[in-house]
Amino acid sequence: MENTQAQNKMGYLPVPGLILEMSLPIMVSMLVLATYNIVDSIFVSRISENALTAVSLVFPFQMLITAVAVGTAAGANSLIARRLGAQDQQGADKAATNALFLSVASGVFFLLFFGLLTPVLIGVFKPEAQIAEYANTYLYLVGTPAVFACIQVMEEKILQATGNTVHSMLIQLTGAVFNLIFDPILIFGLYGFPALGVAGAAIATVGGQIIGMILGAFLIFSKKCLVKISIKGFRPCMETIKNIYVVGIPSIFLQMVGSVMNVGLNKILISFTPTAVSVMGVYFKLQSFIFMPVFGLNSGTMPVMGYNFGARNKKRVMDALKYGSLYAFCIMTVGLIIFQFCSPFMLKLFDASPTMLEIGVPALKTISLCFPMAALGIMLSSLFQAIGNGKLSLLMSALRQLIILLPAAFILSRLFGLSAVWYAFPIAEVFSLIFASVMVVRVYNAQIRYLEGSRED
Repeated sequence: MENTQAQNKMGYLPVPGLILEMSLPIMVSMLVLATYNIVDSIFVSRISENALTAVSLVFPFQMLITAVAVGTAAGANSLIARRLGAQDQQGADKAATNALFLSVASGVFFLLFFGLLTPVLIGVFKPEAQIAEYANTYLYLVGTPAVFACIQVMEEKILQATGNTVHSMLIQLTGAVFNLIFDPILIFGLYGFPALGVAGAAIATVGGQIIGMILGAFLIFSKKCLVKISIKGFRPCMETIKNIYVVGIPSIFLQMVGSVMNVGLNKILISFTPTAVSVMGVYFKLQSFIFMPVFGLNSGTMPVMGYNFGARNKKRVMDALKYGSLYAFCIMTVGLIIFQFCSPFMLKLFDASPTMLEIGVPALKTISLCFPMAALGIMLSSLFQAIGNGKLSLLMSALRQLIILLPAAFILSRLFGLSAVWYAFPIAEVFSLIFASVMVVRVYNAQIRYLEGSRED
């Protein structure tokens, strides 16, 4: 009875409180992860600005790993939630089992990809010799064992799809805390450990992923998990895999677009000065402290929308979108205020030079203007994914980051110089939000308006 109630709470608890209940554990774990990302770069910046630049150059390739891991997991999350909402336990179990298989396959791909191509990928930026050495070391050490990250993320999303966001939080917290503890130890050689520098930062990251993965395996294979994963006699089900990737592939490309955008921006910025690349890297670390809670909110809201879409309850689907968007907008507005008034202090955390401060302060203030619009865009995109229409999320992201942002950044850099590049972010967000708003109206009319459910909270 307890399991049934836990499974069905997405169908009957009041939506405003339910979203917070589902999201807060994920948001907390995301905040810890964001804190780790910031602290990680702070420690690396103490090695040298070249080391910080190297880690910034590697960041888009880490985003590529995240794109595949999170995108595939988002597809699984959506399918599992919809199957549970439709009371199809067997279908949910099959989705979870095939999803875990896909995460292992993704990790094997990255082992080969980064094992063979790391020097080629870093060579794209034509960095200075020391920056290239640092970047090759860091990328190889975090890229080849990416299977641990892929499995950990999938375990988190499987638990989220069942409504168990507390255990999902524990997985991420465990890995992040490990990173926070061992980062300085391995970078600087504390407590008898060797001083490994940039390599130490990479090893601490992978170690955290391994610890999180082990805990996740224990939780999803426990009897209390609402989906049952069967490894014995497993054979991939192509129909289930197809259903996962209907949402998963657009979600992968959705996030991969960010990686491509980051590579393109780094190419534009490094033509001015490597310090601009460091500023961009620091920005992405700092903005994660604002965006990560919103992504956690997104992860908690999506199963609520997906479950109730599967249960054909129109009111709860739209209430989830409304309250999720409101919460996200408030978080991002606070982020905007912080970036406007605290940019110099935040940059000094990374041992910023006078040149870095001169470039970075106006950059952070300008880019952060897009935060409130980005909040609404993220939540509208989550609706598309929750109902299985991942293509719209992909189109929205491609419009924002490739079709508008990169060309705008390139044109502004050529016409007005480095200081104008940062305006590409708010410009892209305006057009993306307009597009998303139009698409939500169309999706509502085509797929949501005539849902049968009309239960009140």
